[in-house]
Amino acid sequence: MAQNCEFSPCLDSNEVHVLAVDDSLVDRKVIERLLRITSCKVTSVDSGRRALQYLGLHEDEGSANYNGSSTFRETPVVIMSSENVVARIDRCLEEGAKEFIVKPVKLSDVERLKSSMFGQARIQGLN
Repeated sequence: MAQNCEFSPCLDSNEVHVLAVDDSLVDRKVIERLLRITSCKVTSVDSGRRALQYLGLHEDEGSANYNGSSTFRETPVVIMSSENVVARIDRCLEEGAKEFIVKPVKLSDVERLKSSMFGQARIQGLN
């Protein structure tokens, strides 16, 4: 199953809050650790359904009803998957994902992503 990480600035700090979703406990722990090293606040869940619940969204007849939500419309979504298939990557990007990262995810991937989305000044904790 693919991982989705939604990046959004926390309103009360300089941290970036990331919602990491993966059905693999090991993969969730790895991405949590990498994100925390780069000073992210991390919430992780084990399914897309739980992610929607966490975000206060719901599913209608098997598809997520979040496209009309102005609250999350500007939230960047990053897809992480072990499937390095160009057609899948292109489809994710065409449907609105900001980035697609192939697993295994490395610290340099997280640093690059955070820097490109929020600027170098936001990356802390690695010096």
